[in-house]
Amino acid sequence: MKDVELKEVDQAKQLMTRENNSCVKVTVPDNTAVKYGLSKDELIQIAGTAGWIRTRWALLVLFWLGWVGMLAGAIVIIVQAPRCKPIPEMNWWNKGLLYQISDVSAFSDNGLKGVEEKLDYLSQMKVKGLVLGPIHTVQADQPDTQNLTSINSKVGTENELESLLEQAHKKGISIVLNVTPNYEKPFKNVNTVAEKIREACAYWLTKGFDGIFLSDLKDIEKSHYWPSIQVVFNQTDNTKKVALMGSVDHPTVDEVSLLLNRSGVDLLLTELADPAESGVRQAQVIQKLYSGHLQTSLGWRLSGRSLGSPAVPVRLFQTLLFTLPGTPVFSAGDEVGLKEKLQTMWDLENPVEATNATAKTLQEERIAVRDFFKALSDLKGKERSLLHGEYVSLYSSATSLAFLRLWDQSERFVTAVNWGNDSVTMKLSNSDLPAQAQVRLSTDAVNLAVDRKVSVEKLELGPKQAVLLSYPYPG
Repeated sequence: MKDVELKEVDQAKQLMTRENNSCVKVTVPDNTAVKYGLSKDELIQIAGTAGWIRTRWALLVLFWLGWVGMLAGAIVIIVQAPRCKPIPEMNWWNKGLLYQISDVSAFSDNGLKGVEEKLDYLSQMKVKGLVLGPIHTVQADQPDTQNLTSINSKVGTENELESLLEQAHKKGISIVLNVTPNYEKPFKNVNTVAEKIREACAYWLTKGFDGIFLSDLKDIEKSHYWPSIQVVFNQTDNTKKVALMGSVDHPTVDEVSLLLNRSGVDLLLTELADPAESGVRQAQVIQKLYSGHLQTSLGWRLSGRSLGSPAVPVRLFQTLLFTLPGTPVFSAGDEVGLKEKLQTMWDLENPVEATNATAKTLQEERIAVRDFFKALSDLKGKERSLLHGEYVSLYSSATSLAFLRLWDQSERFVTAVNWGNDSVTMKLSNSDLPAQAQVRLSTDAVNLAVDRKVSVEKLELGPKQAVLLSYPYPG
């Protein structure tokens, strides 16, 4: 191809040249001047005109009107927004579960040191407080010879007790000591026993315990020394409130109410009615205690006749206790369904021989029960509706029970349990309830799988099953 040379008339202003490689080269002269916009002097001259002055004022007024409008809108939103209810006063024993280790030696071969070694495990279970002991020497109805301020050498030493208290407090676990004498059988000379209890309370509280627990409270409370026992707790110098707790076995609901009103204890443990009784009756008991007393003083524990029996699955009653208004109290082993041979709990993580199918199945079941317990404990500790929310009875029948827990604008929870041998259909009705709710925990993985949406208006629950549902604040 023949090269073609492009030239301008004025060689000094040549813009384009053809190179030998057939490319076109464009040259922009350095002295080319391009003018954009207005100069500084022109801008100053225009800015002073009446039109621009009016425009600036208009924009300024619009800006401030918009700002004031947004401020007014924010104020209206704040004023019209629903007020949050103040959180009720709660003590440490109201913020999670209490774990009762009555027989320290059965819990661990190493006594008090063994309890300290299991503090990490208890933290994983979200335990807020231990109810420990008694740890004194037990003698059958001999109050004159009992020393409630000494430690049984089979349990441990004073140094081991001090170490347990220190390490537990570092992990946020409080410890309550059971100082009830003759806890294996009723004692006779109540006044003599009560005097020794008063001395023991004063002694152990100075050692760093976070509270004292008394069994057979109904008898002790009648003694002349009861007011002086109460004074011991009112005079403590601890910044953290120490608790006076007690229990009573198989009382009527009227006896519980009377004891709560008369004794002034911080927490009273009561057993749920036997599952052989009607769910309607249980609903009445719960409602009466809830409506007549602060839920911060109500403690619930599993009935010894109920736990682990074939008629009542453990997870069903775990669901019930963790969601009732008050403090759930479990004995060591309840989290895996054990009442005897507690130390077998520590073997659950050890693999079982593949050839022993029965042992493997049992281990898997106990681990599943423990995981269920842990999940409930976690919910209890962080959900306001379960911690201190209102209790609303929704349904009760001969073998089943359902209720609602709700607090202000927090997530709501519905508990439904059926300990009968037949399925039930619960027709739940309340102005706060939605048409459907989400399964949070369930003992029926097939029909009530976790995260599934189920009907609340017509809740189907199989025999010996329990479910915990939740739904958001309806607004």
